[in-house]
Amino acid sequence: MTNTSSFGHRLAPFLALASLGLLVSLILAPFLAPLAWAGVLAYASWPMTDWLRKRCGGRETLAASLATVLVTMTLCAPLLWLLWLGQQELSRLYPALLALLQAPPELSEALRSIPWLGEWLEEQRALLLSDPQGLADTFQAWLGAHAGVAAELAGGVGRNLVKLVLTLMIVFFFYRNGPRIVDELRHVLVRFIGPRANGYLSAAGGTTRAVVYGILLTALAQGIVAGLGYWVAGLSSPVSLGALTALVALIPFATPLAWGGAGAWLLLQGETTAAIGVWIWGAAVVSQLDNFLRPLFISSAGTIPFLLVLFGVLGGASAFGLVGLFTGPIVLAIAWAVWREWVEHLDEAQDAEARGR
Repeated sequence: MTNTSSFGHRLAPFLALASLGLLVSLILAPFLAPLAWAGVLAYASWPMTDWLRKRCGGRETLAASLATVLVTMTLCAPLLWLLWLGQQELSRLYPALLALLQAPPELSEALRSIPWLGEWLEEQRALLLSDPQGLADTFQAWLGAHAGVAAELAGGVGRNLVKLVLTLMIVFFFYRNGPRIVDELRHVLVRFIGPRANGYLSAAGGTTRAVVYGILLTALAQGIVAGLGYWVAGLSSPVSLGALTALVALIPFATPLAWGGAGAWLLLQGETTAAIGVWIWGAAVVSQLDNFLRPLFISSAGTIPFLLVLFGVLGGASAFGLVGLFTGPIVLAIAWAVWREWVEHLDEAQDAEARGR
């Protein structure tokens, strides 16, 4: 009877904590994406916050406010500019597509001589010339039938703007209370795991920083290099196309979708040499940066398998959407760091036991 009573006394607190954790997770479920984005932003820009905190004489609220303003400007200014530029480009793209359908350019001799591809392009050009107005009307009807998709996208943009505002609000509190949150987390983990938790947190922190910087800096470098190639090739919007390439580059091995599409557009306009140049530049330089820079940045925190990062990016995007591009590899990288730390402690324990014998 005593054992049963003792077991009940021990079980009751765990059940209460589990119930509380379930309720908390249900309440916070709608805010998981903004929380994750805020965590990534705060962690990536933490050195700037530390610098501001020192310049503000340790005034946490002032430093957090300044850091939040800087992050907001860094995010919103390029986004507004890209939205404006995208609207300008779309207004020119639609007439260009109609003109291309009504008067497709002559194929160059080099393209016609390519086996299978040249014949297929000639057939498509002949099809366009046979009924240009009918194809243009079909294209316009397709756009009208998919107007609902455009409205849905507009609604998605509105929801994402709300999430962006919420994310920036959370970032402010992360900036202001970040050191205290980390100290409390460290204290709780040490109480449950023991002194080994300090090593886990240190390894996880370095790994997270390397993954975030590796993904962001690699994508930025690929976008800049791709934009230079688009500019040399004579594309009308090298900056916006470079920014689009940088976004696509967040996914490993996905940049061919960007520079491949840019080359195809040049090819359809009859710019065969420029199209081939974009493809060569993309394959030989832009895509190779992913193979070189990303492992270089990430390996700065230790030997994290690139395959693990790839699984994290793809699996995270599948499970959590866009924010999963960061949270996926971060979670797997932290698990890897904790595993390595645990293995090292086991090795140390085994060595100590061997010396004791």
